[in-house]
Amino acid sequence: MIPIQCALCGKKQKIKELYKENFNPNTITPKIFSARRSPDRLHYRIVKCINCGLIFSNPILPARTIKKLYKESDFTYNLESKFLKKTYGEYLKKILPLKNIDKLKILDIGCGNGFFLEEVMEMGIKNINGVEPSIDSIKKASPSIKKIIKNSVFKSYLFRNNSFDIICFFHTLDHIVNPNVFLNIVYNLLKKNGKVVCVVHDTQGLSVKLFGEKSPIFDIEHIYLFNKNNLVKIFKKNNLKPLKVESLKNRYPILYWIKLLPFPKALKHNLGKLLHVAGIGDVPITLNAGNTVIIAEKKN
Repeated sequence: MIPIQCALCGKKQKIKELYKENFNPNTITPKIFSARRSPDRLHYRIVKCINCGLIFSNPILPARTIKKLYKESDFTYNLESKFLKKTYGEYLKKILPLKNIDKLKILDIGCGNGFFLEEVMEMGIKNINGVEPSIDSIKKASPSIKKIIKNSVFKSYLFRNNSFDIICFFHTLDHIVNPNVFLNIVYNLLKKNGKVVCVVHDTQGLSVKLFGEKSPIFDIEHIYLFNKNNLVKIFKKNNLKPLKVESLKNRYPILYWIKLLPFPKALKHNLGKLLHVAGIGDVPITLNAGNTVIIAEKKN
């Protein structure tokens, strides 16, 4: 296990423990690192920096181990992705120019099976790229999307600097071992006045207020967890000027919301069966459950 520091305060951090580590490092498998699986409530030791409010895991598995786990993980959220692509697409539309959108170049980091890239393509934008470490996720991409996804963790050498108009990363920053290095690469890849669309969990969101340690955001995959204030700070620290920061409303079927609840598996299974029999399990519901979206611009 590797100790890490507050991504904002560094050596000046002042941390307190929120929750103790609750897993055996030797039992961690790629299945546990498969996105949007049923929550298993496993997490590292969770600490909070008193100075800035940033919550993070400490210590964590070595970066090379995390990389291997993501590479071998499964893509398990095909149903949810159909709803996510529309939600994320609405935020992208907010920053698209009125004309010549076909000339834009867009990158999606941590793109899964490319569901959002499909949405972007449907908007008429053809110059798109994705980065995804999971082999299984890319295998499940459509043929037109698969060929534009790089199977890798996000690295500076994958693309030329100053080459993208818009870079998106949805529920990716929470998983990054060093978010400052990540955001610095993003900055360098953006063209002048290029923009970022990012979604993260919110440590002051509804799920944390209701469930505390049992909130789905306290998960073995998550390393740094933000609130709106320190999210703005880390973007500014890396020369990305925030233009809009707000709570994001997600739209999912009732059965998916049930899956996230910190109830016993048997209870959730039986409740799911009842909803299915009643014919309402697939009915979508929109909730502000605890996510934040930030739109930012490259400072020149």
